[in-house]
Amino acid sequence: MENVIEDIYRSQSRRVLATLIRLLGDFDKAEEALHDAFAAAARTWPRDGVPANPFSWLVSTGRFRAIDHIRRRSRFDASSKDIEDSLYSSADEEEIGDMDLIEDDMLRLIFTCCHPAIPSDAQMAMALREVCGLTTEEIAHAFLVPAPTVAQRIVRAKSKIRAAGIPYEVPGRQELPQRLDRVLHVIYLVFNEGYSASSGSEMIRTDLALEAIRLARLLAALLPHPDVSGLLSLMLLQDSRRLARSGPNGELVLLADQNRTIWDRGMIAEGLRLLREVMGRGEIGIYTLQAAIAAEHARAKTPEDTDWRQIAAYYDLLLSVQPSPIAELNRAVAIAMRDGPAEGLDLVDAILRSGDLGSYHLAHSARADFLRRLGRKEEAVAAYETALALCRQAPEQAFLRKRISDLAAAERQ
Repeated sequence: MENVIEDIYRSQSRRVLATLIRLLGDFDKAEEALHDAFAAAARTWPRDGVPANPFSWLVSTGRFRAIDHIRRRSRFDASSKDIEDSLYSSADEEEIGDMDLIEDDMLRLIFTCCHPAIPSDAQMAMALREVCGLTTEEIAHAFLVPAPTVAQRIVRAKSKIRAAGIPYEVPGRQELPQRLDRVLHVIYLVFNEGYSASSGSEMIRTDLALEAIRLARLLAALLPHPDVSGLLSLMLLQDSRRLARSGPNGELVLLADQNRTIWDRGMIAEGLRLLREVMGRGEIGIYTLQAAIAAEHARAKTPEDTDWRQIAAYYDLLLSVQPSPIAELNRAVAIAMRDGPAEGLDLVDAILRSGDLGSYHLAHSARADFLRRLGRKEEAVAAYETALALCRQAPEQAFLRKRISDLAAAERQ
């Protein structure tokens, strides 16, 4: 039963939180109610069994716990009675089961986190905390800042929402375009955390990846826009490889070694169709360029068929539009596949010398791979060990240890 509750927490807790925020009108109250609801589930479900609709049970339980807290903490003056009455609204019972409202709750949550009154760094931190459920330590690791800094940003963002009376809603159509970039960025971050978890025992968080895709579909219905279609195309093409990216024991499987027959052809077809539509209009943004790169992999029937020259050209375009050390690293990998590992090594060394990505384990892992392919085994082991020390995800750690072990064994021969 403990595993069942953990699975439900993992897959449903963010949606439960989003709905509780709508019903309670306060982030902190909703988070407390969420924890109370799961604590109640841990006590009662082993005895009574898992309810037919765990989501509704958790939302109802959390809301009633919040009401109980208000009763205990207040003297029932007029204002507290008004709060209690609003929380007890009979209409809410219907709303808890209204799937349209529930599905929009996550989008409401993202738009609230991305309100222009909230500083951009706090927007991202709050979105990753509330939408993805990442800890402050995990967010700090992702942004390379101290954990207390992240915690302060989140606290300030919540205070701003309360003080400014920021509504918990998807804005009207006139306001949507000016908030679109931030919202797309958050959805992209949610997907990336699902596609490759920043830490933990599992490489893939399917719940987050699928949630990001669902949110992009909702956003596309609200605001048809080339960037929304580009992001949706990118996520579909990337997620199409999900089943092939890990082995039977959860181990990491590199792109070149994946069984391409189990890639999701339906997702690939939809992703390619969206990409053709966007590129046909000539409005090519950063997500569309990344989708075009993913499409090159999707079209290749074998690793050898991959058009690395075209992929490198797309990365050149991407860097001209939005310079980024991560994009530079990915371009270096494409150049290495096109021109050989020595070229890639020079590029990665330049990135690391510039001070960028020194704490990014994939930069050191890529460097190690280039050294391995060049036969410089001792240097490769050192680079793999650096990557291992920085990596926080168990399947990637296991992969890096195996690389080190294989190279050490080769040295002894």
